[in-house]
Amino acid sequence: MNLANRITLARIFLVPVVMFFLLVRYNIGSFTIGSLTMTYNELIAALVFILAASTDGLDGYIARKRKIVTNLGKFLDPLADKLLISAALISLVEMQRLEAWIAIIIISREFAVTGLRLVAAAEGQVIAASALGKIKTWIQIVAITAVMIRNFPFAIFGIPFDTVAIWAMVVITLYSGYDYFAKNRNVIQYS
Repeated sequence: MNLANRITLARIFLVPVVMFFLLVRYNIGSFTIGSLTMTYNELIAALVFILAASTDGLDGYIARKRKIVTNLGKFLDPLADKLLISAALISLVEMQRLEAWIAIIIISREFAVTGLRLVAAAEGQVIAASALGKIKTWIQIVAITAVMIRNFPFAIFGIPFDTVAIWAMVVITLYSGYDYFAKNRNVIQYS
């Protein structure tokens, strides 16, 4: 168990912490800035989510830099990302801050691309994360965070940043999923 894998595991262990602060009904207090009221639970959940999401690049960087890339790490890293994003989306649906269809689209794309990677792996091929896939992940993180913190600070100025970010998340998620399948259609044709 090297450092990179420990960081990835830490990201997985932070998933229930994010969900706890979003979904447990015990409110530890709230604060108001302008016309925006936010609970400390939401703020803590968002900070833990950001912390967990920020480890995404760190674990890979450490693994490559120290030449400690492992099969366990290759398995755990995308799993950790999918768990974090999916848990946050499902929590936001439960809180009625996000439409269920949006979460279904995002999570379905993740399953579809994972399935494609599994089929490729069975054929001895590796489908690496694309630049578009990495951009998709960061847009998802930004959009989810904006919804978690009730569009702060943009809500104070009446700017619907969270809505724009959610739509950008849906579009880039669908497009990056299409891109994976278009570029790797040979995997499906010969399987």
